[in-house]
Amino acid sequence: MSGLCTRSSLWAMIMLVSVLHSSSFADGNLRETPLVRAVQTSRKSVVNIHTEKKAAEDKEARFFSPKSRKVTGMGTGVVIDERGYIVTNYHVIQDVDVITVTLDGGASYDGRPVSFDRKHDLAIIRITATDPLPVMPMGTSSDLMLAETVYAVGNAFGYEHTITAGIVSALHRDVEVDETQSYENLIQTDASINPGNSGGPLLNVHGEVIGINVAIRSGAQRIGFAIPIDDARLTIARLLSVERLDGTPHGLVTTDVKSATEKKLVVNEVATGSAAELCGIKSGDIICNVRGIRINDGTDLERSLLAMPRGKVVDLVLQREGREQTLQFTIGVGKSPVIAQSTAQNSEVTVATAEKKTAQVPAVNVSQTTTPPPPQSKPQPGNTEAQIIDRAWALLGLRLESLSDVEKQEVTSRTYPGASGPVRYNGGLRIIEVKSESVAAKFVKEGDVLLGLDGFETLGPVNLNYILKQDRIQKATSMKCQIYRKGGNPLEGTLLLSR
Repeated sequence: MSGLCTRSSLWAMIMLVSVLHSSSFADGNLRETPLVRAVQTSRKSVVNIHTEKKAAEDKEARFFSPKSRKVTGMGTGVVIDERGYIVTNYHVIQDVDVITVTLDGGASYDGRPVSFDRKHDLAIIRITATDPLPVMPMGTSSDLMLAETVYAVGNAFGYEHTITAGIVSALHRDVEVDETQSYENLIQTDASINPGNSGGPLLNVHGEVIGINVAIRSGAQRIGFAIPIDDARLTIARLLSVERLDGTPHGLVTTDVKSATEKKLVVNEVATGSAAELCGIKSGDIICNVRGIRINDGTDLERSLLAMPRGKVVDLVLQREGREQTLQFTIGVGKSPVIAQSTAQNSEVTVATAEKKTAQVPAVNVSQTTTPPPPQSKPQPGNTEAQIIDRAWALLGLRLESLSDVEKQEVTSRTYPGASGPVRYNGGLRIIEVKSESVAAKFVKEGDVLLGLDGFETLGPVNLNYILKQDRIQKATSMKCQIYRKGGNPLEGTLLLSR
């Protein structure tokens, strides 16, 4: 009888376990592993990149051929700001003519380059999406463990949003690709990295980026490499520098502090007379939040201030001696600092020219004539930049200054209707004041961008100096001018010359 009870109890336990096991499968609990949840968290922040460029022999030809060949390429990117800023490898977009970015849901947008760093093989591109984009959760590479589970998401061989999983195979690898490109301190992984994965994320089981996939070992299987995210974020911060892109330096030198338990941005130095000093920031402060964006590192700081209008006041939350304080930071005020450390860090960064990377039609002279543009050389002695600007004020009644890189991209990233087909402009000069009694006052407004004068582009003081040379205009009584007014198509008018 005792044995029968024992067998009955055992059978009841087996049945109970079986029922629970079946219930778990029905609920999906055993199938929904940490890796599955991580993919669900992160994949919407991964984009696929497709590129086009003309074949080398076509670029060198003097005339266009109806049989011109296009070379296509592919890569992957990671969303780092909800306004459409995306990081990828520089080699993905190097020397291409067209960049197309496809989101997880299938929507496609034209991409334009913002800035890049050849040495570290990273670039920022931007798209103008209809809705804010989900930003990829950022992890840290400071605490990576050998054999830790990781996975990659990418445009592998053109198969969009391919997921591959593996482990961290090694750390601190130095890899030489060829005579012109080498990498230091890479993560090695056996998660399959294929052509098209370049620029995509290597992630941990929490769905956080711990590396940017960059290279594979030719002829080998399951040997891929990624840039540690902590190293990448230092470069990304320089690529998003508001001083470079907007011309509005904040005056801060900072250090990213990252470990398994914390991510914080510590202020090392505050430039005298800068916006940061006027705000009240001090050395040793920890910056926690800017205009509602949590600040984990220098990249977050730069993107929180990027593309903000001059004079805008934003809340800046910092921690000082263990206490939180909220300060008011004003964009673009104070002196422009010259900080040796900042200059050294930025020395490898290049701000991309939109017309070079994304032009689908050739850049043309604003008058669409064959007259060559002014030579790009330095002003001669006696024609300083200030003197050239004053001459424009005296002759035209226009006070002009250079565009920020963001403003320049707004002008150059579009094509406009022209008499002989689409026209793309290469930049211009911002009009900051219009003389009230001048003829320009009837046509031009403060805030407009002067695109061209007398059939020439007005890209800077050198162009302006050439256009306004005395021997060119001494017999002229008027000049045609083209302007860009935010959100519209270029306008053309006539300016009477003052004597």
